[in-house]
Amino acid sequence: MTKRPAAVTSQLEQFFSDHDSYYAPKLTEHGANPLGVDWNTDERQRLSFSQLGKLIDGSKAFSMIDFGCGYGALLPYLEKRGWTFDYTGVDVLERMVEAAREAYGETSSRRFRLPGDDLPVADYLIACGVLNLKLDVGVEPWTEYCLDMIGRFDRLSRKGFAFNMLTSYSHPERRRDDLYYGNPGFFFDHCKRNLSPNVALLHDYGHYEFTIVVRSDAQPG
Repeated sequence: MTKRPAAVTSQLEQFFSDHDSYYAPKLTEHGANPLGVDWNTDERQRLSFSQLGKLIDGSKAFSMIDFGCGYGALLPYLEKRGWTFDYTGVDVLERMVEAAREAYGETSSRRFRLPGDDLPVADYLIACGVLNLKLDVGVEPWTEYCLDMIGRFDRLSRKGFAFNMLTSYSHPERRRDDLYYGNPGFFFDHCKRNLSPNVALLHDYGHYEFTIVVRSDAQPG
């Protein structure tokens, strides 16, 4: 991938500086719950989890990375499925990682980390909502950033990964300037052409978002 212009790099650096300022008051006000990580409702969060979870074959033990784990809400959702798995939750905000550790503790098969830590490659990676908040970053540099992150998701997973985004099919009058609305066809095509022949686009579950599931272990039919 080509080197980013200096102005683009500056925008992204400013984003990471502002990211903590955006989420910190929400976590302080609402605590470790959906509102604390900018979800409207618990139901909406669970519906997104159910789409992302279609990636996973839970019939046998697996390892996974929850990229953008927030306070760790995906962990109990997966545990309720009765699956056996090794879990690594990752979040860019140290206070989110601390909240997750406080809520769920850590064991030999459950840990929470910052993205700068040495992350292990896992069977699966799930990234829920991490590509939505762009703040003041322009659409083009944010699209480039999303492609960079998708490449990282691929490198950190053996069997596949899943991510979601707000959709460009959202009603224009309801859009926010600080959020990114991805083109589902563009990201599907990118994953299909560059990462795996086995890609699913899920855009039929009643939210103004879509989910992309990329499987690297399945063989074409």
